[in-house]
Amino acid sequence: MIKSELNGSPHNMQQNYQDAMAMVRKFGKPDLFLTCTCNPSWFEVLNCMEGVQRPEDRPDIIIRVFNMKLKELLEGICKHGIFGTVLTYIYVIEFQKRGLPHAHILLLRLSDSEKQNSPKDDITRL
Repeated sequence: MIKSELNGSPHNMQQNYQDAMAMVRKFGKPDLFLTCTCNPSWFEVLNCMEGVQRPEDRPDIIIRVFNMKLKELLEGICKHGIFGTVLTYIYVIEFQKRGLPHAHILLLRLSDSEKQNSPKDDITRL
C-alpha cells in the first residue's frame, strides 16, 4: 500500500532528499546548477491581465506561465541538448518571500567531452 504524503511535510522533504542523494550516488556529482526565476512582467502574464488587474492580483496566471516556461527550459536542455547530453536531472520549485516561484535545477552526468571547465569553453562551443 502506498502512503500518501503532503507536499512539504517533513517526511516528504526527507524522502525527496534521500531520492536526490541516491541519484548522486549512482550518477556522480552534478555538472551544472541552474536557477530559473519567475518574472511577473513577462509578456504572457501581462497579456492575460484584464482591465486594471496587476500581476499580484493573479498568482494563478503567474504560476501557470512559470510552469510552462520551466517545462520549455527543461525540454530544451534534455531533449534538444542545449548543454550537451544530459543523463538525468533533479529540480525543485520554491517560492520566494514575495510569493514568486523559482526552480533550482541540477544537471547530472554530462558526457566528459561536453563538460565545461571554464567560461572560455562556453565561447568555443558557439
